[in-house]
Amino acid sequence: MTRPLDLGTVDGFRRERRLDVLVPTRNRPAELAVTLAGLAGQEDVPGFGVVVSDQSDDEPAYAHPAAATMVRALRHRGHPVLLTRRLPRRGLAEHRAYLLAASAARYVLCLDDDVWLEPGALRRLVTALDELGCGFVGNAVHGLSYLDDVRPQAHRHYEEWTGRPVPERVRPGTPAWDRAQIHSAANLLHVTAGLDLPAGTWRAYKVSWIGGCVLYDRAKLVDSGGFEFWRRVPANHQGEDVAAQLTMLARHGGAGVLPSGAYHLESPTTVTDRDVEAWQAVL
Repeated sequence: MTRPLDLGTVDGFRRERRLDVLVPTRNRPAELAVTLAGLAGQEDVPGFGVVVSDQSDDEPAYAHPAAATMVRALRHRGHPVLLTRRLPRRGLAEHRAYLLAASAARYVLCLDDDVWLEPGALRRLVTALDELGCGFVGNAVHGLSYLDDVRPQAHRHYEEWTGRPVPERVRPGTPAWDRAQIHSAANLLHVTAGLDLPAGTWRAYKVSWIGGCVLYDRAKLVDSGGFEFWRRVPANHQGEDVAAQLTMLARHGGAGVLPSGAYHLESPTTVTDRDVEAWQAVL
């Protein structure tokens, strides 16, 4: 019999660490367990914290024995974990804002509950943000079921930064907006294979936005307004990460990091009522 899981408290968790990982979840106990397992396997980023905020219809996903075991594994490896519930649901942006408010870390990784990180991915992201000094970096997620679906027409949107990223104004209808095509299916895996990078090296490339796994400089994210625009959009929205990143790109710049160590679990979405694009309403 699994013993009761200590949820932790916000006051006990909120500390000035180097990094916190923020995970929103809903009705995904199996996926959450895989996501937490990926975090538990990360090395060379000691003491990062993890916040899981659940909006499940029934019992929280972290109560499932598999997810609970990964919570305990993270704590055993020296990572503080805070488990919370955020109900009633007020939309994706409000949930992100709630998670962000629980952290006082220098960097925050917004990680979706259906993404597995390979070992070394977190260290690479932190190293990139340290060196680039921009507002955010990210690992676009791979869909491995598309591994044999090669799309050369999308690869042309890959463009590396030759120095530190600079602020950009990215909007629909511009060539920069089409950069998002590089993140579909398994395109980024195919681009990475073509570059044949030496082991241990990485590249920063230009993006319009990144979904699923994005590391932010928390102070710069807050300076750009964070996700506080949730008050200005209806609850049935999507694209909250797009809205935040477009604002950050204009103020502080951002970049994708290749190779990406983020893999999408390709589970059906649990947020089906999403008729409004948050970035349209905000921008």
